[in-house]
Amino acid sequence: MSGFTAFTKKSVGTLTLGERLKKLRSDRRISLVEVSRNTRVQMKYLESLENSDFDNLPADVYTKGFLKNYADFLGVNDKALIRIFEKEKEIKKNLKKGKEKKDEKIKPLKISSFTFTPRKMIITAAIVAVAVIIFFIYKEVGTFNSAPRLVIISPENNSETSEKVAVAEGVTEKDAQLYINDQLVTVNDEGRFKENITLQSGSNAINFKAVNKFEQETQETINVQSKFKDEGLEDNGNQPTREDVGNSGKINLEVRVDPGPTWLNVEADDNLVFSGTLLSGMVQNFEAKDKIVVSSAKASTTFIKLNGKDLGSLGKDPVAVKGVVFDKNTK
Repeated sequence: MSGFTAFTKKSVGTLTLGERLKKLRSDRRISLVEVSRNTRVQMKYLESLENSDFDNLPADVYTKGFLKNYADFLGVNDKALIRIFEKEKEIKKNLKKGKEKKDEKIKPLKISSFTFTPRKMIITAAIVAVAVIIFFIYKEVGTFNSAPRLVIISPENNSETSEKVAVAEGVTEKDAQLYINDQLVTVNDEGRFKENITLQSGSNAINFKAVNKFEQETQETINVQSKFKDEGLEDNGNQPTREDVGNSGKINLEVRVDPGPTWLNVEADDNLVFSGTLLSGMVQNFEAKDKIVVSSAKASTTFIKLNGKDLGSLGKDPVAVKGVVFDKNTK
């Protein structure tokens, strides 16, 4: 495949997590607004990540989800970024503890005038006993706690649509982790979530899973029938022949991800036409006059058809590739 170049990771030395994120984003000429729009992570959290301001970030489970979405969007290793986050946060925590100990002043020894009497000992013992009972009751309730609430507002099960994208919206427990097709999704303080899901033509199964702090889970699968027709399809529903495509003078490229999810970036005639994550089995079609350039986070899961001709995957290994060019000379 001509024009096929591998993505090369650049050394960022001893940069902090925030500096690494800024550099990766700057290298790709992507604004923070674009990152927020594509990852659905609030700007204030992205700014805190890039400033290494961990005190203004939510719980670690959500922050790691933000980093994973950010890494998928940039096409880099999310596990490496999460390890750096954990390491830097631990260092800051230890430095903060050391400073607090250093600033502590020696307090004068105070001798309490409180004395134990038999009556006070009985009252104390009773309070301890009640506390122990409450603790065990709480523990038992936690052990047998019911599965988390999961309410799907949209899409409706067995619904039909003519759109390429479905809005997955619903409510779960505010402290639960939510996954849509095995992808971690951010839940707000009220337990609400909202995500856009790319559909393929035909039947689509969207799996929702909520996991609470007791590791109990609730799952629900919504089936959506998509009647979306890609541009270029004839009125009778038949795909144009390869000869028709060649005679049009344009380049037609079909990109399919299997398995997903996989982050993609596509430029047609030097214009950015797609940047985001495709789920397993998803297909996108692109058209250009001169050339189409594809970048993918996983070469082995990204399959290409050029003007109807199956070219296979971008590579044999699940590594990132950048700037793969498809033009009229590609064979």
